[in-house]
Amino acid sequence: MEPLPAAAITLGILAGGRASRLGGIDKAWLVREGMPQVLRWPRRFADETGAVLVSANRDLDRYRLAGLRAVTDRAGLDLGPIAGLDALASACTSPWLLTVPVDLVGVPDGLLSHLVAGATDDGAAASDDDGPQPLVALWRVAALRDALASAIATRSSAVHLLQASLRLPVVHFAGVRLGNLNTPDDLAAAGVAATDRHHDE
Repeated sequence: MEPLPAAAITLGILAGGRASRLGGIDKAWLVREGMPQVLRWPRRFADETGAVLVSANRDLDRYRLAGLRAVTDRAGLDLGPIAGLDALASACTSPWLLTVPVDLVGVPDGLLSHLVAGATDDGAAASDDDGPQPLVALWRVAALRDALASAIATRSSAVHLLQASLRLPVVHFAGVRLGNLNTPDDLAAAGVAATDRHHDE
């Protein structure tokens, strides 16, 4: 696919998870190298995307005070990341949506441009040396909304099945491990304190 202008792409950050393996810590506000995770990705993609949306379900004032627009899951829609994608797609006003989970450790240079280059008309998903990373993906918003409607109607919570229904190609990033902050060991390896600093601010 041809390159896309930044204004055509919204950055959607998935930050609505419960972080059960971290005792419920809000991973959006984990601080690494002096910066909360949820602020890292708008800065990282500032030159490549336009608007920014965050899928979040708690402490919404924190996002507002940080200059971010948070969108919540629809009431009763307990489908994990599918619910977050639904919230982002519903609020997105650009034709394309780049999604990343808030707990990513890092992204390689050229992530978005490689996804665009490898995309079909409906987008593309990423994989790294650890395997598929379905939440790191580029979506055509109109197609995503239709696919989400079908997934929600059948209570399907699997993002890889959603992507299969859209026939999204997988763009592999060789020699790359995006990583996720899922466990205390992950935090330790990334040099992150196991607190969201909610009571320290």
